[in-house]
Amino acid sequence: MQNSASQDRYSKPAVFFHWVVFLLVALAYLAIEIRGPKGSHSRIFWTAVHLWAGSLVLTFAVFRLVWRLWRGAPNEIEVSAVLTFLARLVHVALYLFIFVQPLLGILMLNTGGHPLKLAGLNVEITLVGTDAVARHAIKNAHVWIGNAFYFVIGLHALGALTHHFVFRDRTLQRML
Repeated sequence: MQNSASQDRYSKPAVFFHWVVFLLVALAYLAIEIRGPKGSHSRIFWTAVHLWAGSLVLTFAVFRLVWRLWRGAPNEIEVSAVLTFLARLVHVALYLFIFVQPLLGILMLNTGGHPLKLAGLNVEITLVGTDAVARHAIKNAHVWIGNAFYFVIGLHALGALTHHFVFRDRTLQRML
Protein backbone atom coordinates (compact mmCIF):
# COMPACT_ATOMS: atom_id res chain seq x y z
CA MET A 1 0.00 0.00 0.00
CA GLN A 2 1.39 3.31 -1.04
CA ASN A 3 0.78 6.10 1.44
CA SER A 4 -0.06 9.38 -0.20
CA ALA A 5 1.47 11.22 2.77
CA SER A 6 4.74 11.19 0.84
CA GLN A 7 3.11 13.05 -2.04
CA ASP A 8 2.57 16.78 -2.41
CA ARG A 9 -1.12 16.49 -3.32
CA TYR A 10 -4.17 14.41 -2.56
CA SER A 11 -4.79 11.33 -4.67
CA LYS A 12 -7.39 11.45 -7.45
CA PRO A 13 -9.91 9.36 -5.46
CA ALA A 14 -9.48 11.65 -2.41
CA VAL A 15 -10.06 14.72 -4.60
CA PHE A 16 -13.08 13.04 -6.21
CA PHE A 17 -14.63 12.15 -2.83
CA HIS A 18 -14.00 15.67 -1.49
CA TRP A 19 -15.70 17.43 -4.38
CA VAL A 20 -18.58 14.94 -4.71
CA VAL A 21 -19.35 15.39 -1.00
CA PHE A 22 -19.10 19.17 -1.44
CA LEU A 23 -21.56 19.12 -4.35
CA LEU A 24 -23.96 16.80 -2.54
CA VAL A 25 -23.91 18.95 0.62
CA ALA A 26 -24.54 22.03 -1.53
CA LEU A 27 -27.42 20.24 -3.27
CA ALA A 28 -28.90 19.16 0.08
CA TYR A 29 -28.75 22.76 1.34
CA LEU A 30 -30.23 24.10 -1.90
CA ALA A 31 -33.07 21.56 -1.84
CA ILE A 32 -34.07 22.31 1.74
CA GLU A 33 -33.93 26.07 1.19
CA ILE A 34 -36.11 26.14 -1.97
CA ARG A 35 -38.46 23.23 -1.33
CA GLY A 36 -41.65 25.29 -1.20
CA PRO A 37 -44.79 25.17 0.95
CA LYS A 38 -46.11 21.98 2.60
CA GLY A 39 -48.20 19.83 0.29
CA SER A 40 -46.86 21.39 -2.91
CA HIS A 41 -45.35 19.40 -5.77
CA SER A 42 -42.23 21.53 -5.36
CA ARG A 43 -41.86 20.46 -1.74
CA ILE A 44 -42.30 16.78 -2.59
CA PHE A 45 -39.67 17.01 -5.37
CA TRP A 46 -37.08 19.02 -3.40
CA THR A 47 -37.58 16.93 -0.26
CA ALA A 48 -36.80 13.83 -2.37
CA VAL A 49 -33.69 15.59 -3.71
CA HIS A 50 -32.68 16.49 -0.14
CA LEU A 51 -33.11 12.89 1.03
CA TRP A 52 -31.12 11.51 -1.90
CA ALA A 53 -28.35 14.09 -1.46
CA GLY A 54 -28.10 13.43 2.28
CA SER A 55 -28.05 9.67 1.77
CA LEU A 56 -25.33 9.99 -0.85
CA VAL A 57 -23.32 12.31 1.42
CA LEU A 58 -23.32 9.56 4.03
CA THR A 59 -22.40 6.92 1.45
CA PHE A 60 -19.52 8.92 0.00
CA ALA A 61 -18.40 9.95 3.52
CA VAL A 62 -17.84 6.28 4.28
CA PHE A 63 -15.84 5.82 1.06
CA ARG A 64 -13.92 9.01 1.76
CA LEU A 65 -13.00 7.97 5.31
CA VAL A 66 -11.99 4.45 4.27
CA TRP A 67 -9.81 5.89 1.50
CA ARG A 68 -8.25 8.42 3.91
CA LEU A 69 -7.50 5.73 6.48
CA TRP A 70 -6.07 3.41 3.83
CA ARG A 71 -4.05 5.89 1.77
CA GLY A 72 -3.43 8.72 4.22
CA ALA A 73 -3.01 12.33 3.22
CA PRO A 74 -0.15 14.51 2.05
CA ASN A 75 2.06 16.07 4.69
CA GLU A 76 0.63 19.23 6.19
CA ILE A 77 1.98 22.51 4.91
CA GLU A 78 3.89 24.27 7.67
CA VAL A 79 2.04 27.20 9.23
CA SER A 80 1.71 28.37 12.82
CA ALA A 81 0.70 25.88 15.49
CA VAL A 82 -2.52 27.83 16.12
CA LEU A 83 -3.56 27.71 12.45
CA THR A 84 -2.68 24.02 12.23
CA PHE A 85 -4.83 23.33 15.31
CA LEU A 86 -7.74 25.34 13.89
CA ALA A 87 -7.48 23.58 10.53
CA ARG A 88 -7.55 20.17 12.23
CA LEU A 89 -10.50 21.24 14.36
CA VAL A 90 -12.48 22.38 11.30
CA HIS A 91 -11.62 19.15 9.44
CA VAL A 92 -12.77 17.00 12.37
CA ALA A 93 -15.99 19.06 12.54
CA LEU A 94 -16.55 18.61 8.80
CA TYR A 95 -16.04 14.84 9.03
CA LEU A 96 -18.47 14.67 11.96
CA PHE A 97 -20.95 16.75 9.99
CA ILE A 98 -20.93 14.53 6.90
CA PHE A 99 -21.62 11.49 9.07
CA VAL A 100 -23.86 12.87 11.82
CA GLN A 101 -26.12 15.15 9.79
CA PRO A 102 -27.43 12.46 7.38
CA LEU A 103 -27.86 10.03 10.29
CA LEU A 104 -29.85 12.65 12.21
CA GLY A 105 -32.02 13.11 9.12
CA ILE A 106 -32.77 9.39 8.96
CA LEU A 107 -33.44 9.26 12.71
CA MET A 108 -35.73 12.29 12.44
CA LEU A 109 -37.82 10.54 9.81
CA ASN A 110 -37.85 7.25 11.72
CA THR A 111 -38.82 8.77 15.08
CA GLY A 112 -41.62 10.57 13.23
CA GLY A 113 -42.95 7.18 12.18
CA HIS A 114 -41.56 7.17 8.65
CA PRO A 115 -38.85 5.07 7.03
CA LEU A 116 -36.31 6.72 4.76
CA LYS A 117 -37.64 6.17 1.24
CA LEU A 118 -35.48 7.21 -1.67
CA ALA A 119 -37.47 8.10 -4.78
CA GLY A 120 -36.99 5.50 -7.49
CA LEU A 121 -35.82 2.76 -5.12
CA ASN A 122 -38.01 0.18 -3.53
CA VAL A 123 -36.07 0.37 -0.27
CA GLU A 124 -37.15 1.58 3.14
CA ILE A 125 -34.62 2.27 5.89
CA THR A 126 -35.74 2.21 9.50
CA LEU A 127 -33.09 2.42 12.20
CA VAL A 128 -35.38 3.20 15.17
CA GLY A 129 -39.06 3.27 16.03
CA THR A 130 -41.49 6.12 16.49
CA ASP A 131 -40.77 8.47 19.40
CA ALA A 132 -42.32 11.96 19.42
CA VAL A 133 -40.02 13.31 22.15
CA ALA A 134 -36.88 12.03 20.46
CA ARG A 135 -38.11 13.31 17.09
CA HIS A 136 -38.43 16.84 18.45
CA ALA A 137 -34.90 16.78 19.91
CA ILE A 138 -33.41 15.15 16.80
CA LYS A 139 -35.16 17.61 14.47
CA ASN A 140 -33.84 20.54 16.52
CA ALA A 141 -30.32 19.08 16.40
CA HIS A 142 -30.56 18.44 12.64
CA VAL A 143 -31.73 22.00 11.96
CA TRP A 144 -29.25 23.57 14.40
CA ILE A 145 -26.28 21.62 13.03
CA GLY A 146 -27.36 22.38 9.45
CA ASN A 147 -27.44 26.10 10.22
CA ALA A 148 -24.19 26.06 12.22
CA PHE A 149 -22.38 24.34 9.41
CA TYR A 150 -22.95 27.20 7.01
CA PHE A 151 -20.39 28.92 9.24
CA VAL A 152 -17.98 25.95 9.49
CA ILE A 153 -18.09 25.34 5.73
CA GLY A 154 -17.44 29.05 5.24
CA LEU A 155 -14.42 28.86 7.56
CA HIS A 156 -13.11 25.89 5.59
CA ALA A 157 -13.45 27.76 2.29
CA LEU A 158 -11.96 30.93 3.79
CA GLY A 159 -9.00 28.92 5.08
CA ALA A 160 -8.37 27.44 1.63
CA LEU A 161 -8.59 30.86 -0.01
CA THR A 162 -6.35 32.41 2.67
CA HIS A 163 -3.72 29.76 2.04
CA HIS A 164 -3.93 30.43 -1.70
CA PHE A 165 -4.00 34.24 -1.76
CA VAL A 166 -2.32 35.30 1.51
CA PHE A 167 0.15 32.52 2.34
CA ARG A 168 0.61 31.67 -1.34
CA ASP A 169 1.17 28.01 -0.60
CA ARG A 170 -0.17 24.86 -2.33
CA THR A 171 -2.93 23.97 0.14
CA LEU A 172 -5.79 24.72 -2.26
CA GLN A 173 -4.05 23.32 -5.35
CA ARG A 174 -3.49 19.99 -3.58
CA MET A 175 -7.26 19.41 -3.59
CA LEU A 176 -7.91 20.53 -7.17
